[in-house]
Order: sequence, then C-alpha cells, then structure tokens
Amino acid sequence: MEFVIQEVRAEEEPQRPRRPEWLKVRVAGGEGFARLKDLMTSQRLHTVCEEARCPNMGECWNAGTATFMILGDVCTRSCGFCAVKTGKPDGLDLEEPARVAEAIRSMGVRHAVITSVNRDELEDGGAGIFAETIRRVREAEPSVRIEVLIPDFRGVWSALRTVVDARPDILNHNIETVPRLYRTVRTQARYERSLELLHRAKQGGMTTKSGLMLGLGEGLDEVIEVMRDLRSVQCDILTLGQYLQPSKGHLPVYRYVPPDEFEMLQGRGLGMGFRHVESGPLVRSSYHAERHV
Repeated sequence: MEFVIQEVRAEEEPQRPRRPEWLKVRVAGGEGFARLKDLMTSQRLHTVCEEARCPNMGECWNAGTATFMILGDVCTRSCGFCAVKTGKPDGLDLEEPARVAEAIRSMGVRHAVITSVNRDELEDGGAGIFAETIRRVREAEPSVRIEVLIPDFRGVWSALRTVVDARPDILNHNIETVPRLYRTVRTQARYERSLELLHRAKQGGMTTKSGLMLGLGEGLDEVIEVMRDLRSVQCDILTLGQYLQPSKGHLPVYRYVPPDEFEMLQGRGLGMGFRHVESGPLVRSSYHAERHV
C-alpha cells in the first residue's frame, strides 16, 4: 500500500483537524483503578499516567500496572507537548526509592516502568535516585523486570553510567519527534545528544528503547529517517503513537495519523531490524511494555 503524505510544517498553522471517531480513549475508573489510586496516595508517589494525562490510564490501572515517576512532579524543562508541571523543584526525597519498591512489591508487578521529570538543577540530573530505586526494587522483588525511561541528563555521561551500572533490564529514552521540530517540541533538548545517549547505553550492554509522537507536523519521510537513525545506534525497541494535545496551552495536533499508516510504519520498523515495534494511535512508551521483551 502506498501512502501520499502532505508535509505540514509547524509554523504554517493549518486548520485544526477534528478528532476522528476511531480514536477513542477509555474513561478512567473501576475497582482496579481505585485500588491503585489509593496505593499511590498512601505511598506519596507520582505516576506519569496522571501527571502527563496518559490516554491509557484507565486501561492500565485497571490491569494493575502503572509507570512510576520519581524525582517529584515538577520538571525543569518546558516541552511544548508535555502536561507535567514546569518550575523549580523543591529538594530531593531520599525515601522515595524505598516507597516505589514497596508499591511494586504490594502490587505484584512483573514489569516495572520507572521514569522521572527532568532535574537539570542537579549535578547528576537525578541519576543517583534512579540507581537507588533500581536497587531497592531488586531487593524487594528480585524477579521483577525493570524498565527505566530516562531524561538526557544534559549529556553528562557519568550520570548515564550511574544508571547503566545499576543494570535495569531495559533503558528507554524517547527521541520524541523529528530533528526539524526540536526547536518547537523539545526546546531544551538536542536530537544528536539523545542519539548519543542511546548509543552509549547500547555500548554499556543495555537493551535500548525509544519512541516518537506523530501528528506534530512531521513528514513521513522524516519519521522513517529517524527510525533509520535509531537503528544506526542499534536501538532494539520502538514505540510510535499519536500526539494528543493535553490542553489549549500546549502544541496543537496537526494531523491524526490513521491506523493503517501506523501499521505500515510497524512493518517498516521490523524490516529495519527493530526487535519489537509497538505502533498505534494510543501507543505510549510504556503501553504494553511487558510485551516488548
């Protein structure tokens, strides 16, 4: 099947598309959702599910899975797509790793995903807390698989080494979008730096993973080129999902990518050599993460 895509650049301000009928989000609720909500509240923990307004929260929480967000809930960066609060974080919670480990043990989680806000004011970007969380989870539940979704640590590679040395099962760092859109989408990040992080993690023996959001104004050829770049650094796992605008203050959706195009990109990715490609409108980096291994 051949796709003809009209490239739309972020600065062109096209007419906003309507959300299609096939893009439906499950409403959060149910017994499993309530149980996990109570656990997160009692342990004073944050989840990216809530903070980033993930569309899959209802499905995942009812299944007893969640992506833990460490290092607080205030991010030092202001990415145009992200709903997490931006500002000046208030200190470090050194007891947080132990509480995350206890929550994972209590939930009986088999595949734990741990991510964080950016903490650019810290010398190590919070890498030490990542490593301590991995160690505490291993102690509390030795059989659990641990996936970390990390920031770029401003290119401080000793911080990356701290996380790699803690030996998570999967190291995820999202490339997020195509290079042309970085100034708009990831104003404080660098495309080449993210690629180098994934390369260094692979050299450190990690199974690596990355993901992109589609519908921000990128062209199909640009997406495929990013996929090639990720394979050039031997990235193992790829996620592709539809960008959804969290609020009117965030970047608009320029295009809703149809399911058959996601399916086509999945096939292209597998043909490039990715071990696994999760591709669909509601896919997020931790959606069905247990299947990716």
